[in-house]
Amino acid sequence: MVERYARKEMSDKWTMQAKYQAWLEVEKAVVKAWNRLGLIPDDDAKKIVENAKFSVERIDEIEAVTKHDLIAFTTSVSESLGEESRWFHYGITSSDTVDTAVALQMKSSLELIIEDVKMVMESIKTRAMEHKMTLMVGRSHGIHGEPITFGLVLAVWYDEMARHLENLKQTMKVICVGQISGAMGNFAHAPLELEEIACKELGLTPAPVSNQVIQRDRYARLATALALLASSIEKFAVQIRHWQRTEVYECEEFFAVGQKGSSAMPHKRNPILSENITGLARIIRAYAVPAMENVALWHERDISHSSTERFWLPDSFITSDFMLHRFNSVISKLTVMPKNMMKNLNLTGGLVFSQRVLLELPLAGVSREDAYRIIQRNAMKVWEEIQQGKPTTNEKGESLYLQYLLADEELRAKLSEEQIRECFNYDYYTKNVDAIFKRVFKN
Repeated sequence: MVERYARKEMSDKWTMQAKYQAWLEVEKAVVKAWNRLGLIPDDDAKKIVENAKFSVERIDEIEAVTKHDLIAFTTSVSESLGEESRWFHYGITSSDTVDTAVALQMKSSLELIIEDVKMVMESIKTRAMEHKMTLMVGRSHGIHGEPITFGLVLAVWYDEMARHLENLKQTMKVICVGQISGAMGNFAHAPLELEEIACKELGLTPAPVSNQVIQRDRYARLATALALLASSIEKFAVQIRHWQRTEVYECEEFFAVGQKGSSAMPHKRNPILSENITGLARIIRAYAVPAMENVALWHERDISHSSTERFWLPDSFITSDFMLHRFNSVISKLTVMPKNMMKNLNLTGGLVFSQRVLLELPLAGVSREDAYRIIQRNAMKVWEEIQQGKPTTNEKGESLYLQYLLADEELRAKLSEEQIRECFNYDYYTKNVDAIFKRVFKN
């Protein structure tokens, strides 16, 4: 279903045409390498490189008889050549072609994913700068904690994406390997130089050692890197879903003119894109399991990995690409509501300043235990008022918690009214935001 909405640039990399084209590129690179090593005459090599072609339909016809896709491919290509076809696929085995070709597909696909990550990072950065000082409440366990800024939330996201970007770049090195080492990887029928020349032609690194396949821990590294990336994107999406809850309503997915939220309830504006992202992340993570189970093949190879890779490789890339573009649209168009953020920040009648007051008491000679007792008992009074639905501010606009603290004789014996009121200053919580941003965004 996702492929229906996927970027054509990505989905085109995993069609049958693209698969066989990658095989052909590998085979041509091997022909060029044999030519440089003196085995294939110049004229024959030139004919193969210039004239070799295949037909997907013809390959399907042949495979229906041979039950072997690589043989069907080489037969189809040979039909486009003359006597020089005897050099096509010379001295190598099926996995030399297939695994090296998959490396080309993974490489070009991962390049697109890396572009996507950079795009998302830029969008997050733009919104972070926009809301660097937009106050909101920080939550732990879903409960109000202390004042933060929306920009700081986004800075955390940016930093997390930067780690994924680095991980993907490292993964690129792990997967961009080829092999032209023969049936058991022993180079019995071809010299090591053949592999080195062919891989260089293809822009790949020769695997230091192989058996009959490229080792699948490399593929598993890719699958887990995409799964981790998807998990972070889901994390961001879940946060947005919470913010869009009616009783929170601090952010909202862009709601277009004419858009409908419910067939029954015309008022609904649902976070459908973020919910979609959550579901897609589950699929991408699920593919990490078969990828890791593919690491254990019998001896020098079997083909238990092959069937799963026909699914998880294209689907992981296509779904990741789609998910990243969808999230980029969400974050870049996200409706942010600073007034509602401030309303929620004040929802608990000043309780978000409790630690600020707590830390003043030890400076005044009060023990940590006594300080905590004084601050907590007044906080519990506020919670009781909130439970009863009473106002959290008075006619002067003073928070309920401030009122209780100012009336606490034990506290007033240690802190002046001015000292207590100063603890309710939001600027205290944003004083280091610029410094944090410099650490995260570097410039």
